[in-house]
Amino acid sequence: MEIKKQRRDSVGAYRDESGNGTWYCKFSYYNWQGKKVNKKKRGFKTKKKALEWEQSFLNEQSGNLDMTFEEFFEVYKRDKAPRIRLNTWNTKENIIKSKVMPYIGNLKMNEISKVTIIQWQNKIINMMDENGRRYSPTYLRTIHAQLSSVLNHACKYYNLQHNVARQVGTMGQKEGQEMSFWTQEEFEKFINAIKDKPEHYHAFEILYWCGLRMGEFLALTKEKFDFNNNTVRIDQSLQRIKGKNYITEPKTKKSIRTIVMPDFLSENIKAYLDGFYKLKDTDLIFSLSKSSLHREMARGSEISGVKRIRVHDLRHSHVSLLIELGYSAIAIADRVGHESIDITYRYAHLFPSKQIEMADSLNNLRKTTENDWASLLEEDEDGENI
Repeated sequence: MEIKKQRRDSVGAYRDESGNGTWYCKFSYYNWQGKKVNKKKRGFKTKKKALEWEQSFLNEQSGNLDMTFEEFFEVYKRDKAPRIRLNTWNTKENIIKSKVMPYIGNLKMNEISKVTIIQWQNKIINMMDENGRRYSPTYLRTIHAQLSSVLNHACKYYNLQHNVARQVGTMGQKEGQEMSFWTQEEFEKFINAIKDKPEHYHAFEILYWCGLRMGEFLALTKEKFDFNNNTVRIDQSLQRIKGKNYITEPKTKKSIRTIVMPDFLSENIKAYLDGFYKLKDTDLIFSLSKSSLHREMARGSEISGVKRIRVHDLRHSHVSLLIELGYSAIAIADRVGHESIDITYRYAHLFPSKQIEMADSLNNLRKTTENDWASLLEEDEDGENI
């Protein structure tokens, strides 16, 4: 598609007549349908700011990406931020502003080249964190993915010709197959060591025996439990951002599910909730923060002598336990709210190997075929080779 400069009949910035010292821009342009549209925007502190906004607006309308990466990121923010979870957007924005903007923020979108990306990657690869260590391969890949996402959006919706970040290729690598988890024996040692903290005790019990994500766990309310059927309904996720709670839908549609709890867990949670005074059905059950769970996990690990793992690794521990019990990837995926192909890929090294069993089956198949042919030859009265 040919990119054309936006046509306009007039251009200019003017001091506001109201006397408040601000400026406004007033112009007309032709939209994508070829219709003339009048536009006016007030409230700029300077004439320069008014003219810059006008040019940025016209660039956006025409698909002409003769705007800087920093300017386009504001367009990207407008388009994408309302569509994704708040904590996800905050992470994305922080990475872009701290790891991308200082290096290519002032470059025009249509002037970002493959060489630009390579030089930027080299700077990030050699960057040190606050502890004097280089970033992990997984984090490097994440940083690159955020830049590529912005450029891909520009290609898809604003006529940027190439995503040079994709053409150059990523840096770093995906998360490795190695992961930390507790066996049931290790978990039992840990959980017995923290019985003096009832809220944390019941929190870790739910996380381990149900395999919940952190946001799903924090969003639990009394009404989500059905103690007659020993189930808990997962249909919300909670993020605490700057001290404020945000309730959203779970990560994916697959995440909406009903989990059947083991009898002992259902009885324990019911007794725990019955101990609350005037607990409403819609009240959040746990007021714990991620940091408090991490601290208590460290304390319990030290007391019990088990290895230290992350809170999220309790979800890995639940999956590994179900694999050990012989359940299929499909059954496990339904319980933990994941796709079965992801379970198969990520936990493949934990599933029992079927290679010997496969070879034995192929051997038996060949033997059966050979026996069938031998029987046919014996039954051939003329002695002809079949």
